[in-house]
Amino acid sequence: MTDTRTRIDRRSFESLGHANHGWLDARHHFSFANYYDPDRMGWGAIRVWNDDTIAAQNGFPPHPHRDMEIITYVRSGAITHQDSLGNKGRTGAGDVQVMSAGSGVRHAEYNLENEPTTLFQIWIEPRAKGGSPSWGAKPFPKGDRSGRFVTLASGFAEDAEALPIRADARVMGATLKAGETVTHVVGEGRHAYLVPATGAITIDGAPFAARDGAALEGGTYAITAVEDAELVMVDSE
Repeated sequence: MTDTRTRIDRRSFESLGHANHGWLDARHHFSFANYYDPDRMGWGAIRVWNDDTIAAQNGFPPHPHRDMEIITYVRSGAITHQDSLGNKGRTGAGDVQVMSAGSGVRHAEYNLENEPTTLFQIWIEPRAKGGSPSWGAKPFPKGDRSGRFVTLASGFAEDAEALPIRADARVMGATLKAGETVTHVVGEGRHAYLVPATGAITIDGAPFAARDGAALEGGTYAITAVEDAELVMVDSE
């Protein structure tokens, strides 16, 4: 039997790329901006996983994107989105927004709160380039994902309750109490990336602290909470 631990690449929080701009303190799981690591260019179709802390009353001014699915998971505080399509909305802690950049869109993301906002920003390559850009957001009560993964964003029609993205991928969230275990199967040829937003876990017995990353190849994995934990995972082609 193959030891699944040989198919887990642990990326400790301390090893991540780091850029502190004052208003933005960012950690990069994959090569991004001035952080370059040839061994961390992406994972399957996952191209970016940034762990951002945005200072109060600060944020990203208008800037363009195209041909990328951009998912924002807010961990604390809130982010307010505005784009060239006329969309505007505030996404709070535990909730998710998605933007399909398509053929091109400009957007701004501001923390208009009086406290720092922390979030994960995840970029996934779309299954096809072009198309009309779009944006959406949705609340996902943490109680609904107690002890199990719930799909937050998906490119598959059967996930009708999830926010739609244009990629062969699912973004999932779970909350586990200490001692609870959840199992996830990564299909052969697919790629999953898992980060505990809070808490500590083991994956097939291997320890992961809060904000560590785990790159998972095809196989079945047992994820156990050592202490209460909030998990975010992308399962992609």
